[in-house]
Amino acid sequence: MTLGLINANPVVHAKKERVARAEDSHADDAVDALDVFDSVRDIRDPEHPYSLEQLSVLSEESIAVDEKLGRIQITFTPTVQYCSMATVIGLCLRVKLMQCFPPHFKVDINVTPGSHVDEEAVNKQLNDKERVAAALENPNLRQLVDECLYSSELYSL
Repeated sequence: MTLGLINANPVVHAKKERVARAEDSHADDAVDALDVFDSVRDIRDPEHPYSLEQLSVLSEESIAVDEKLGRIQITFTPTVQYCSMATVIGLCLRVKLMQCFPPHFKVDINVTPGSHVDEEAVNKQLNDKERVAAALENPNLRQLVDECLYSSELYSL
């Protein structure tokens, strides 16, 4: 664990049961909020060994998909208003969505209004292509993002 955690004692919630879908109920291959949530729910928090779902950082209700416009919108809520890892969480969400969904989707990622002291700056950074690309070129930051994305897969094997 990291010394000097911003939120040393987060509230941990139980994971929701995964929804099994009938083959024909989702046969049109349209992407919906549940598809997006299922792809990002197990991302590990950068500071804790819990998923974003377990920390209530995001939920299915915080995701909107407009298939016709090709748009995915995610709003997430950091566990504390001064969370220094909010941009890392947003980067993790963006990378995971880039890996899981076709590139024609426009992805908007924002912190929940009023949930972070630097809300405007975090939102601007997470939705600026050049800033995101530059952040992902940083080897230390990229390693942290990869650890958050892939550590949950190691535990589920």
